[in-house]
Formats: sequence, C-alpha cells, structure tokens
Amino acid sequence: MPNRSVFFVSDGTGIAAETFGNSVLAQFDVQPHRIRLPFVDTVEKAVHAVERINEVERAEGKPPIVFVTLVHPDVLDIIQGARALVLDMFNSFVQPLEVAFGAKSNHRIGRFSDAAYSPQYHNRIDAINFSLMHDDGQSTRNLTEAEVILVGVSRCGKTPTSLYLAMQHGVRAANYPLIPDDFERMRLPDGLNGLRHKLFGLSITPERLSEIRTERRPNSRYAALDNCRYEVSEAEKLMRREGIRWLSSTHKSIEEIATTILQQIRPDRLEY
Repeated sequence: MPNRSVFFVSDGTGIAAETFGNSVLAQFDVQPHRIRLPFVDTVEKAVHAVERINEVERAEGKPPIVFVTLVHPDVLDIIQGARALVLDMFNSFVQPLEVAFGAKSNHRIGRFSDAAYSPQYHNRIDAINFSLMHDDGQSTRNLTEAEVILVGVSRCGKTPTSLYLAMQHGVRAANYPLIPDDFERMRLPDGLNGLRHKLFGLSITPERLSEIRTERRPNSRYAALDNCRYEVSEAEKLMRREGIRWLSSTHKSIEEIATTILQQIRPDRLEY
C-alpha cells in the first residue's frame, strides 16, 4: 500500500485511537504513513484537520484512512466530511454498549484527563521509579519489594520488559544480570538470596545476542559469537538448576513477554 496515509484524530491525546488503529493495521502487510492529530476538540481545529486530510488525499490520489475518537458530535460531523475513509471508533462501540448496559455514556473526553488524581496512576509512577532504581542490578536496596525480578545475560531484553511492566501494569519489576562469575560458581548472585520465588528468566539465541551486542560494542569479546554461546548456555543451565521459569525473547515482542510473565507470576494484574 504505497503512499497511503493513516490519521489518528482525537479530542484527547490520540493514544487510544493510535493503539487500536495500529492493532487493526497490523492485520495487513502494509507500511502506511501514520499521522496523529491530538486535541481536536473544537470546530475550528476540526476544520484545520479536514484541510490537512484533504491535502493528503490530493497529493496521494487516494483517500486516507482516518481512525477517530471524538466525543462532540459537531466536531465529528466535520471530520466525517473529509475525503477519507473515516472509522469512528466511539460510535462503533459506545452506542452498542449503551444498549447493553441500559445507560448513556458520560461522553468523557480523553482516557487520561484525570489520570493525575488516580491511585493507579501514582502506583505506575512509583513502579517506574522502582524499576529504574533496580535496573541491571545497580541496587539491592528494597529489592524485597519487587513483584518480579528478571534475570538473564546482558542485552537479552530485561530492561525494556521491566519498564513495560512498570509503565503499563504498575508492576514493581527489577532486573539483575547473570555474569560469568555466576556461571563459574554455578549459583545465583548473592543479592538474590531468598528471592527465588520472584525470579523470572529471559534468554535469547546466541546469534541474535551477538547482533545486539555488536551494535553496542563492535569487534569486542563481549559481542563475539562464541562468548555469546557460552553465556547463553551457562545462563540456561543455571536457571534450570535453580528451578527458575524462563522464556526466550528472540522472537517475542515486549508485550508478549510481559503478558507471559504476568500470567505466571502475577495473574491478578491481568484483571482490573
């Protein structure tokens, strides 16, 4: 689908429209040009948005695709007049839900409008700070407060996974590297004593690990394929010996890894 643009138009941040729209687009083998237009909450802004959408339609010769999450009917009416395929996500779902619940929706603008007053929001901020403080084993202070501690060799995906768990689910996730000293002793780092029930391991294929490390330190022993094979093999042996649940991050997204961890360690966090 060359030269096809997709707009995400919202009277809030546009994150909900973009997240849903990208999930739908992922079902197709396409690479469209994505444009987010947030805070389109007045008639004047809607007119400017339509002008931009129509300008793209003229330039590309094809109607853009527009995902919208708009509450005000007058703003929505203007956007629906654009020369585009307009997919109204709210009306597609809100109206049937009003019938199902037997109640009218509150037409609230923006999923995050009063986030700062939400306990869940503050829990998420605390979890992010905790994960940053306990990244890569840099601190063992208050490590007992962790809900999950990711272990594995350097560059196998521990940091992005722990931050995703904190940001999206408010989980206090720490991560701790397994290094050659641990393999020689064939035991977990001393900082993890008594915390085995909170551990979850990540592994990766040596070939992929070598590629990632080469980007960071090219032509180094750290990135050499034989060294990566050694570290991965020893780390997996150690995790098996210690009875640590683990998975390979090689072909999994951060979202898939995080969901698997939650299913096994904190399934309650999948309910809210």
